[in-house]
Amino acid sequence: MGHKYKQFTLEDRCEIARLRGEGRSIRQIAAALDRQPSSVARELKRNGAAKDTYKPVFAQQKAGARRWTGSKLDRDKALREDVLRHLAGGWSPEQIAGRTRRDPELPAISHETIYRFVYAQIDRHNDFSWRHYLPRAKYKRGRRPGKGGSPAMHMAQRISVSERPVQANDRSLPGHWEADLMAFSRYGQNILMLHDRHSRLLIAKRLPAKKAVIVARAMTRMLEPLPGSLRKTVTFDNGTEFARHYDLHALDLDTYFCDPHAPWQKGGVENAIGRMRRFLPRKTDLAALSDSRFNLLLALYNNTPRKCLDFRTPAELFSEKLLHFKCESTPRLSPG
Repeated sequence: MGHKYKQFTLEDRCEIARLRGEGRSIRQIAAALDRQPSSVARELKRNGAAKDTYKPVFAQQKAGARRWTGSKLDRDKALREDVLRHLAGGWSPEQIAGRTRRDPELPAISHETIYRFVYAQIDRHNDFSWRHYLPRAKYKRGRRPGKGGSPAMHMAQRISVSERPVQANDRSLPGHWEADLMAFSRYGQNILMLHDRHSRLLIAKRLPAKKAVIVARAMTRMLEPLPGSLRKTVTFDNGTEFARHYDLHALDLDTYFCDPHAPWQKGGVENAIGRMRRFLPRKTDLAALSDSRFNLLLALYNNTPRKCLDFRTPAELFSEKLLHFKCESTPRLSPG
């Protein structure tokens, strides 16, 4: 005849925490609850918190997560594989959920369902590699440096972001860009990132060095092929690598700078770099990264749906604007 097991209740776990706090042994706790010592030991090991502490509510949640059933992703294998494929491709749960609402042929799913599924796998299997499916796979925030001096006071022809046109501030029109460098651990390895505030399109170029003249020349080559309507302004931080910003004035581009210690004023490119870090962590050796792989990562970013674009992709929106401006600039044929 098989054994019949009884799960610990929240009241049982509260009693375990109380007795544990009094210094009782596992056998004494088991006798007080009329349970086997092995059951109590297993409960403390599986559902205990860090530093040998035991919190009853936390233990109840961990136990419930392992027994949680009924998730749509648990039941539907095809949907689960599709969601995991998009997560591995850099889509966030919210982007996946939003995209399904735009396509009536796809089964609907909420971003909360995806988050709960991933966290349940971590709790069920104690496998923290599942966190890498989520956009920000961090355990804690990084250290924020203190404020110091700024090179802003030495920047020639510097114009503050407060004087930037309204169309750039409200993101209503394309052609207003933000620029920044994505740095890596190896000395001299940097990627120049240009981010369109309207469409969120990202274009990038690897740099041989971060000297101001090299950065300005690279930006000119990246923006020059675009129609004039799609290159109006560029916003920088106060890094010395952007000291030759005025070279871009030859393209009829106006240049603006964030206030000192306020990189959030060009938050679009900061966000883009954060997203690209998932594929290009700081320890990446750019010399070993092929051009095809580099271009593929950019394509993945630009073809990922964004909530701020009503779950369209940056590539879709920018292509629409590019086609519009090309059509507008084409002379109409007079009737013969």
